[in-house]
Amino acid sequence: MKGKVVIITGANAGMGLATTVELARKGARVIMACRSHKRGEEALVAARQQSGSEEIELMLLDLSSLDSIRSFAQEFSARYSVLDVLINNAGVVSTKRQLTADGFEMDFGVNHLGHFLLTNLLLERLQAAEQGRIVVVASGAYKIGSMHYEDPTLSRGFNLAKAYARSKLANILFTRELASRLQGTQITVNSVHPGAVGTSIGVNRDTGFGSSVMKLMSFFFLTPEQGADTALYLATAPELRQVTGEYYYRRKIKELSPRATDSAEAKRLWQWSEEQVGLS
Repeated sequence: MKGKVVIITGANAGMGLATTVELARKGARVIMACRSHKRGEEALVAARQQSGSEEIELMLLDLSSLDSIRSFAQEFSARYSVLDVLINNAGVVSTKRQLTADGFEMDFGVNHLGHFLLTNLLLERLQAAEQGRIVVVASGAYKIGSMHYEDPTLSRGFNLAKAYARSKLANILFTRELASRLQGTQITVNSVHPGAVGTSIGVNRDTGFGSSVMKLMSFFFLTPEQGADTALYLATAPELRQVTGEYYYRRKIKELSPRATDSAEAKRLWQWSEEQVGLS
């Protein structure tokens, strides 16, 4: 990975930080895309210390804001002519219904729509790479997900599982449709289920609510390093140069349920997403 340029969203903690450290150790230039300047700076210091590399930098990115995403993509594109790997790692789990600055339900707005816009804005830089790779961190929770186009903000009957599962189904449908659209290019895109990983994804960033439960449950979870293993494999393995549109778990392709392989649904989601973020 020496000399390769990598962006990792949500890189200030958990799997994102573990992925940053390992790719930096392998010689990559890693851009940590983080929402919080304070947490990002603390993570940057830790990543440099743990990896022994200075080829790591922090750039601010709030995936709940379309303006922030556009600003990030513009700044990155002004500074870098090539992007070798984009790892869409950041994710939120909302315990109560919240809306983003642009009026989207928070889980869907960050986990899917934010990454949808970011990826599309960075495609030109990925196409400039010798072999661009996009890795989308999804989840097995997709199996219980539905799109809910009739109530996109989940104003009727919100619950945590419904919101999160929808966003993870969207991650996989997006991966498959993007892979289809990129056929004939040198860019691959694959999704990954990292397993049950002990991270802070379910902890409220402002109040700390949920931290004690997560600490208790951590005994049953994978470490962030273990959870990051397959994403790292997808980002670096030379034997995967031609593999695209797949869903991985523990470094192996895993069969998807029918709701995640519906091509018509993937196209519908793509078109709807374009309209929502102003790309159409």
